[in-house]
Amino acid sequence: MRSSPLLRLSTLAFLVSAASHASAYELYADDDTHLNAKVEAVFGLFHSQENYALSGRLSEGSSSWKEGYIKYGLAFDQGLGAVGTAYGAFGLLSSGTWGDGDAAGFSDGSERTTKIEDASLGWRSGNLFQALGEDGVDLSFGRQNIMVGDGFLINGDALNLGHGVADGEFNRGGGYYLAARKNFDQTAVLRLGGKQGWRSDLMWLKSDNRAQAKSELVVGTLEHVADAGTVGLTYIEVTDVDEAFASPLQLDRDNMKTYSLRGQGNAGVENLSLSGEYAWQDKREAGNEDAWYLEAGWKFADAPWTPAVSYRYSRFSEAFDPLFYGFSRGYGTWFQGEVAGNYSGPFNSNTQVHHVGLKVSPLENLSIGALWFDFQTLDKNLGNTDGRELDLYAEWAVNEHLMVMPVIGLYQPDKSAEHGGTQLGNNDTNLYSQLVFATSF
Repeated sequence: MRSSPLLRLSTLAFLVSAASHASAYELYADDDTHLNAKVEAVFGLFHSQENYALSGRLSEGSSSWKEGYIKYGLAFDQGLGAVGTAYGAFGLLSSGTWGDGDAAGFSDGSERTTKIEDASLGWRSGNLFQALGEDGVDLSFGRQNIMVGDGFLINGDALNLGHGVADGEFNRGGGYYLAARKNFDQTAVLRLGGKQGWRSDLMWLKSDNRAQAKSELVVGTLEHVADAGTVGLTYIEVTDVDEAFASPLQLDRDNMKTYSLRGQGNAGVENLSLSGEYAWQDKREAGNEDAWYLEAGWKFADAPWTPAVSYRYSRFSEAFDPLFYGFSRGYGTWFQGEVAGNYSGPFNSNTQVHHVGLKVSPLENLSIGALWFDFQTLDKNLGNTDGRELDLYAEWAVNEHLMVMPVIGLYQPDKSAEHGGTQLGNNDTNLYSQLVFATSF
């Protein structure tokens, strides 16, 4: 596996729950007990006119491939009277990739597997600790998805490489773009506080993902939640990595400490959206690194189609480790550009990015958007990922169970792979397309 941008890659953590109003089928229910069956299925068709050099496997040309997964299982909650509620989930996930494999060569189209995805138990306190609010104590263990803030640093363990690198040593069984597997393998999570005011999380997370060097983390957060917005502090320490699978960058992750200050809300102004985060890393060998962003948006609520516009500037220092970032608020967070964020780079390191977004809703069940990105490499001696990308997308809720999401992307790199970039054979504009279907019950 080549060192360089691959080491800083994560994949799209696809939030299918946002694509459907119905997320479970009730098998049994009474006043104290609920047992639900859950099914989530996603299938995508992908084509890229250009290939990228990240895996070292591909040559100049195009790639066409398909990805899909189905997640199926049970979830329950059991009332315990005056001492709260027990809850849990168990589920399997079957995934695959077909065709050529993705445009960066991380998968080759032969990936298939079925594994346990959900396996967790938890307890919520109800009104047992009234000073902390309803369910002011929430304790959970097991295999589950974890997000911190808006996913700038942690949003699941969603890097899904295939057979295309290291003779399949990092293969997770298909669904590279769709990020089929998102859950941390082992977790212990204590959440303190209600939905408003001061709250905190204390977490231990263990990855079984070889592409993440099977990293082990301890995480602490302290945040204040109000109607006008949320302000939070985060502390992340990587306590262990598996050296057998770690890249040079990931070896430096061992004992790395990350501190961040973040905020998100509308500052009490209707139709305004503001968000930002500053993260600082103390690394054993490389010294100090940092990353930050500021974003502002406005929704024209009284205009036809209620257009919303936003601008964001983000900057990631030369050896910044983006950890487990993932898809959170929609396209462009935190996979910046459908081509750049998934195949060509940059991957939230050694870059600064200007981003403009526009979204309109001509129908209640249809949104259409455009995303523009300008990527500027900080240290070109580490590779040149300068370029621009324009993505056009739609989100169509066909019914309460089915979402259809087409995307067209135009990506223009400044340099070809032969001249320090990543696009193989040329620096022509890449016409990229995908069509994703998502359903859940």
